[in-house]
Amino acid sequence: MSKKYIISEENAAEIKEYRKGVTEKYLDRRLHAVQLLGEGMNPKDIAEKLDADKRQISRWAAQFCNGGGIKGLVPKTGGRLHENMSFEEEAALLEQFKAKADKGQIVETSERKEAYDKAVGHKSGSGQIYFVLHRHGWSKKMPRSKHPQKASDEAIEASKKLTQQ
Repeated sequence: MSKKYIISEENAAEIKEYRKGVTEKYLDRRLHAVQLLGEGMNPKDIAEKLDADKRQISRWAAQFCNGGGIKGLVPKTGGRLHENMSFEEEAALLEQFKAKADKGQIVETSERKEAYDKAVGHKSGSGQIYFVLHRHGWSKKMPRSKHPQKASDEAIEASKKLTQQ
């Protein structure tokens, strides 16, 4: 049996006021559905009125109740996939490493990833930090000490002996 989420009339009034400033249709539809639930309308009738599935209405109600109100219905992404922080929050996080880099010290990606994971509250994928660094214009400035496919020193010397004859 499914859980029934209760939305109060005060919440419905709050949502109605919030909807006045909403420009995105998908968000307005979610808010309208939860508002109608708060006003006492049946989920089946709401689904017919908004041309949605009854189960989706229940999911939106759950997002509202469990997700902290209106914030639970607002999508977390701002146009980017897997967004954990806003662009400004990412910039503020990377600012602490900028001073170290400006002094000419080495700033390892692992340090920045640890700080990023701590800031978002969970572990991120291994490539996520590189997307963040790229967004903010960070790049590798120091060349490698040696090329990974460099020939061995013996092979180089043998080649020099052949060319010097």
